[in-house]
Amino acid sequence: MKRAAIAVKVRGLTKRYGDFAAVDNIDLNIKKGEIFGFLGPNGAGKSTTIKMLCGLLLPTAGEGSVGGFDIMKESEEIKKNIGYMSQKFSLYDDLTVEENIHFFSGIYGVANSRKKERLEWVLEMAELQDRRKAVTKTLPGGFKQRLALGCAILHEPPILFLDEPTSGVDPLSRRNFWNLINGMSKAGITIFVTTHYMDEADYCNRLALIYRGRIIAEGTPNELKQKYMTRYVLEVETDNLVQTMEVLNKSGMEAAIFGSLLHVTVDSLEKAVPQIRELLGDAGILAHRIERIVPSLEDVFVTLIEAS
Repeated sequence: MKRAAIAVKVRGLTKRYGDFAAVDNIDLNIKKGEIFGFLGPNGAGKSTTIKMLCGLLLPTAGEGSVGGFDIMKESEEIKKNIGYMSQKFSLYDDLTVEENIHFFSGIYGVANSRKKERLEWVLEMAELQDRRKAVTKTLPGGFKQRLALGCAILHEPPILFLDEPTSGVDPLSRRNFWNLINGMSKAGITIFVTTHYMDEADYCNRLALIYRGRIIAEGTPNELKQKYMTRYVLEVETDNLVQTMEVLNKSGMEAAIFGSLLHVTVDSLEKAVPQIRELLGDAGILAHRIERIVPSLEDVFVTLIEAS
């Protein structure tokens, strides 16, 4: 099998549907063994990109390789040498845990001599040894997710594609899942993961931010924060978030809701803090707290989207 220091390399990758460009002329270089995060809102082109890289969708234009195989001509070879976990778990709900593993062992052509060993490995990795006879649909979301991951890598592929793997599971399951991904990366597996959870981006070695089919920024999490957040971010706590955001945005500030708080991007701390207090006071809104925070990747993304 062909292997390279660069696991995934594409130039000018494009997918058009009529006049609409779902993926618009993107370039990617992903090194062997790294966790590469592909971030963006829903509809940005993440899933379309991943399907082209997995050999499931033919690009309209561009060139490149995955694991040394040509994305235009060798899609069947690509499929044999990757693991793929889609947004919708590909497990069979009516089968037991063990039956699902046996089924996917057959699909992926795992040698008979290794099937038992791989079965036990998945059960241990997913912490499902005691639930091997359980019907899959009865499992909690976090266990289903780990079982789906185990089934996707039964054949020990060198490259793993995960499309929104943590959507719909609780925060603890998400963290446990990322611990598994980190372990795989340390073992030399290349992992390409799409997500719209910005807090997960910090788990990645490098990131590309995609918006409306185009990559608008790329780098390590720290590089993105340093390069694109040249301004300050203030966290504002009030009783009426939406009204506060409207008041500040009308004044020309950049305010966005983050959970139960507001993030305001400003040029000058000295000017902005008293200005915010004055604006909110005039609107009859009490500001419980205004303080500077370290920008998150979500702040970076909001800034970049507003710029584009």
